[in-house]
Amino acid sequence: MEVNVPVEYSIFLAQHGAFEGFVAGDDMPGYVELWSLEAIEGNNREIEIAEYAPGFLAFAGDGGGEVLAFDSVGAVYMLPLIGMAPESAVKVADCFTDLAARFELAA
Repeated sequence: MEVNVPVEYSIFLAQHGAFEGFVAGDDMPGYVELWSLEAIEGNNREIEIAEYAPGFLAFAGDGGGEVLAFDSVGAVYMLPLIGMAPESAVKVADCFTDLAARFELAA
């Protein structure tokens, strides 16, 4: 099963750049460091996500040992870098648009 970057992610990056900052409220993930489209493939290869958490594609970090990843339908999950496995995934948003709506963007 191949997981692709949702179009909404590409559009967000084109409009806002690679966001780094906090998510409003107390909900996970708290802090987000989005990766550029060019960095996604190499970062996923480096963390070996295809081996340890097949069915996910990481696209960001939380600055504290976890990554944010898309599943095959575009839902957003948090995965720990240590102990990474599909069963450790925690859903944080139904789609990237829902997650991005909570970013604390500079005005």
